[in-house]
Amino acid sequence: MTHVHFIGIGGSGLSAIARILIESGYVVSGSDRQLTPVAEQLSKAGVQIMVGHHPDHVVGADLVIRSSAVMDDNLEVLAAKASGIPVLKRAEFLGKLTAGRQVIAVAGTHGKTTTTAMLSWMLTYLGLDPSFIIGGISHNLGTNAHAGNGDYFIIEADEYDRMFLGLRPGHAVVTNIEYDHPDCFPTPQDYFQAFVEFANCIDENGTLIACIDDPGSARLIQEIKFQGRNTVSYGVDSILNRDHPDFEAIDISLNEVGCFRFTLIKYGQPLAEVSLQVPGEHNVRNALGTLVVADYLNLPMVEAARCLGDFQGTGRRFEIRGEVAGVTVIDDYAHHPSEIRATLASARARFGNHSLWAVWQPHTYSRTRLFFKEFANAFSDADHVLVTEVYGAREESPGDFSAMQLVEAMNHNDAHFVPGVKEATDYLIDRLRTGDILLVLSAGDGDQISANIVESLSHDRSAIHARR
Repeated sequence: MTHVHFIGIGGSGLSAIARILIESGYVVSGSDRQLTPVAEQLSKAGVQIMVGHHPDHVVGADLVIRSSAVMDDNLEVLAAKASGIPVLKRAEFLGKLTAGRQVIAVAGTHGKTTTTAMLSWMLTYLGLDPSFIIGGISHNLGTNAHAGNGDYFIIEADEYDRMFLGLRPGHAVVTNIEYDHPDCFPTPQDYFQAFVEFANCIDENGTLIACIDDPGSARLIQEIKFQGRNTVSYGVDSILNRDHPDFEAIDISLNEVGCFRFTLIKYGQPLAEVSLQVPGEHNVRNALGTLVVADYLNLPMVEAARCLGDFQGTGRRFEIRGEVAGVTVIDDYAHHPSEIRATLASARARFGNHSLWAVWQPHTYSRTRLFFKEFANAFSDADHVLVTEVYGAREESPGDFSAMQLVEAMNHNDAHFVPGVKEATDYLIDRLRTGDILLVLSAGDGDQISANIVESLSHDRSAIHARR
C-alpha cells in the first residue's frame, strides 16, 4: 500500500493521521468541503488536497479513510467501494498505524487534547522522539502530529463514534468522564460503558491512570480494579471527603503569570515542584496525569516537571490571539457546560477584575438541547455574554429550536443573542473597551469572530481608545 486517500482531511483527527503517513513515506491525498488551516499545512507538506467531493478523487488510491462525519452515500465512498478500494474509519486503521510502538492513549470528556500535547512535548523535550497525534496544534511542537523514530506513540483517544476502541494502549490516561455526544451515545450509561470497553483495551500488563477528582473516572477505577486490572489515581488536595490519590498536587497557588504552581507527591512523598504557563486548575490535573506517565516510564521527574513549565498550550485552548488596542482576544474550544465554566474561571483568575466578554457558539443541536439548563447557568463568571446560533456540524437544524431560547433562559444581567459571525463581530466592535478581555468559545467556525476582531482593531485602534 502506497497511496492513502482521506475523505474529510480538514478535521483534526484525519489531518493528524495524514501527517503521520506523509512523514512515513506514503503518497497521501485528501478532500473536504473547504480548505481548513490544517489542510493548508498538509498541502505544503506534499499532500494533494481537493476541495469538494468527486468520484475521481479516489482514483489510484490503495486505501480510503473517512471521517466519522462522512456518510455512506458520499460520492467518494461509493466510488471507492465500487472499485474494490477498502474504506475504513479511524478506529479501523489505528491498530495498523500504531503497530510495533508502545502506545500511550489519553481519553476523557475534557482535557485530553491538552494532556496529549503535554505528554508529546515532554517526551520530545526529553529526547525520546515519540510519534504523536494531538487533537490540536501544539504551540511547543508546531504541529498536531509527527512520525517519530522513538519507541512511544502518544495518541489522543477520541470517544466519538467509539474511535478509541481501535487502540491497544500499554498505558492509558482518563482525565474525566462526563456525559457528552448524545448523537452517538443515547444515555449516560452508554457513554460510560464505552470508557469501560476502552479501559479493557489496555494491555494486560498496562495501567489505567485516572483522575479520582472526577466522579466518572473514579467510578471507572473501581470498575477496572474489580476486574483485577492495574490502576493508579491522581488528583488535587482541594477535593474533600475521599481517599487520597496515589499521585497528588499539594500547596497549589498562583504564580507570577496568573497560572498555578504546585508540589507533586507520590504516596505522600514529594517528587517535584511544578509551575505552569497555562491557566486554570484543570491544567493542574492535566499536568498531574502527564507526570504519572513520566513516573511509570521511569523518566527523570525533575526534568519532566521543568519541561511542563515551558508548555505553551495548544491551538484554541485558551489561545491568546492578540492584545490589540488594549483588548485581549482569546480563543477556546469549550463546547460543554463544564468546559465553559472551567475556562471562564481560568480567565477570571488570570485577569482579575477586567471586564470579561464571553462569546459562545453552541456546537450541535443535540448537545445544546440536552444540556439546556446547564448551559444557561454556565456563564456566571462573565460580565457580558454573546451567543450565536448553533453550529450544526454533522447535524441538520431541527427547525423548532434556536439558541435564542437558551439566551432567554439565562439568569444573567447582560446576555444577548446574535445570529452569526458577522453580527457578533459588529456588536463587539461597537462595545469593546480598552482593558476588556474577549473570550470566544467555539468548536465550530466561531474562531473567525476573534480573527475579525483582531484584524479590525489592528486597522483602527482609535475606535477602542476613543471610548475609554
